Amino acid sequence: MTAERIETLKARALQAMQGAYAPYSHFRVGAAVLAADGAIYTGCNIENSAYSATCCAERVAVFSAVAAGARQITAVAIVSDSQGATYPCGVCRQVLSEFAADGEMQVYCGSAGGQWLETTLSRLLPHAFKAADMPGHEEKE
Repeated sequence: MTAERIETLKARALQAMQGAYAPYSHFRVGAAVLAADGAIYTGCNIENSAYSATCCAERVAVFSAVAAGARQITAVAIVSDSQGATYPCGVCRQVLSEFAADGEMQVYCGSAGGQWLETTLSRLLPHAFKAADMPGHEEKE
């Protein structure tokens, strides 16, 4: 992936963060995922007073991609308005792994202040639970 494409992904995550609905935690997060076909889908965190109904930005972005027909994601950028880089929570890591192209994904973790760290999904979730781990199921296409 080109440096320009990475910067576009990060910028889209920052833009998505502006739409966050976080009246309880005041922790705004934006995410952008890059589908294998080159399309970018974004999401922001959406909180709810029944906190378990809250949805993270990463999942909103993935669900938008899937709703549009994407099934493989090659990269994700996550950003918040906190001081340090923002990493995906455990649930989001698992959801990302479901749609990781060839089982891997580049992950860009950032802050609104401009700090960005790059890693991979396999580093963040080294032993992901996959369909092949369930009896009678094969790895998805």
